[in-house]
Amino acid sequence: MALRPAGHRQEVDFGGTVAVPDGALWGAQTQRAIEAFTISDLRLPRGYLRGLGALKRAAARANAELGLLDPALAEVIATAAGEVADGTLDGHFRVDVFQTGSGTNTNMNANEVIANRANQLLGAPLGAKHPVHPNDHVNRGQSSNDVTPTVVHLAAQEAITHRLVPAFARLARSLRVVARATDGVVKTGRTHLQDAVPIRLGQEFLGHAGQVERSLQRIRAAQHGLAEVALGGTAVGTGLNTHPGFAGRVVAALAEEFAVELRETENHFQAQNNLDAVVFASGALRTAAVSLLKIADDVRWMSSGPRTGLAEIEVPSLSMGSSIMPGKTNPVVAEAVCQVAAKVSGNDATIALAGGRGNFELTVMTPVVAYCLLESIELLAGAAGVFAERCVDGIRATDAGPAAVERSLMAATALTPRLGYDEAAAIAAEARRSGRTIREVARERTDLPDDELRELLDPRRMTEPHPTHR
Repeated sequence: MALRPAGHRQEVDFGGTVAVPDGALWGAQTQRAIEAFTISDLRLPRGYLRGLGALKRAAARANAELGLLDPALAEVIATAAGEVADGTLDGHFRVDVFQTGSGTNTNMNANEVIANRANQLLGAPLGAKHPVHPNDHVNRGQSSNDVTPTVVHLAAQEAITHRLVPAFARLARSLRVVARATDGVVKTGRTHLQDAVPIRLGQEFLGHAGQVERSLQRIRAAQHGLAEVALGGTAVGTGLNTHPGFAGRVVAALAEEFAVELRETENHFQAQNNLDAVVFASGALRTAAVSLLKIADDVRWMSSGPRTGLAEIEVPSLSMGSSIMPGKTNPVVAEAVCQVAAKVSGNDATIALAGGRGNFELTVMTPVVAYCLLESIELLAGAAGVFAERCVDGIRATDAGPAAVERSLMAATALTPRLGYDEAAAIAAEARRSGRTIREVARERTDLPDDELRELLDPRRMTEPHPTHR
């Protein structure tokens, strides 16, 4: 028998003897995973561990209600699981994200930590597995194969409901405030980065607000799928070794505790053989990220300058912009948002690839999916909140946009219903060649009265629908 290293206790499992650090609440199976998966320093996040601890607590109480677990034992398990949920025992979760594809190692990490902590509370030594056993008691009625996807859905539902949705709603409100404040500012519209017909600055920001609001709608649609959870299917969806009433009790308790929509699936086989609901949700998150990228990039362009760019808006100056150029400021918040969008898009690619790696009854890339999904939610929530508070709320219009409208060649579009496309195009071409305005050339080339020309070329009028006539 191998000598026990100093400061370690010996535990025995189906694979033999394992040395576990004396103060560790984990056991032999977790120790094997810690030693096997030395790939990264990434760990499943707090939101996941909160959900996992809460599930184990609800499971213990459900088993007691069903007469499958001694009530006193169940309550001490619930107490220990509560410490996992509230983060007290986070230091005892040491397994790498890159582990067994079903998340078995983290599930066993939780089972062992909760069992050891419960036994500790009962006065038993660590590693005793008595009176509380990690598999027989803490994991009763469960399998990693239904616990892991359930926790992913639960943690995502909590983060979306209580972090992401409020942050996006806040950003949409901020954009609408800016839209109202700048609705009287007429500027040159742009397509292909070239001058187009006039638009009100408020209309541009109204479009941005609409993007965020529709991202919210897509995210909420994704939540409907995330609400359906796999718990109750155990190993392959058949529900072997679980009570028919177990999952319903646990899911109801979790839905109430986390204040989210959650329900046991009606088809356990589909709930465990794929991650389609998560792939769909990640797609909605990626779409939201793309929306933020577009909006933040528009803000960067509109604030470019301040002397030689578009300079149509000013954004808050938060920090020194250059270590060499005195007085330079940059749209730093918008740049940070763009970087978040890139990271979320990368996470979505990972999730999509992982979602397709399920053979028969189980998908085997769930831990990395959990990490990427929860990271994307947190990044988007943080980015939307900071974008609203530190950038959008401080946006102010300048005089540059209105000053450029009269010089725009695309004002000729407003003459088309009256003069026809070809004549309007000739006026635009002459204005471009001569450096004059559309108004000046039209006055010279046509017999339009000044009052009609003034009406047709009124910038504000061009930002709204009007009947056309020849």
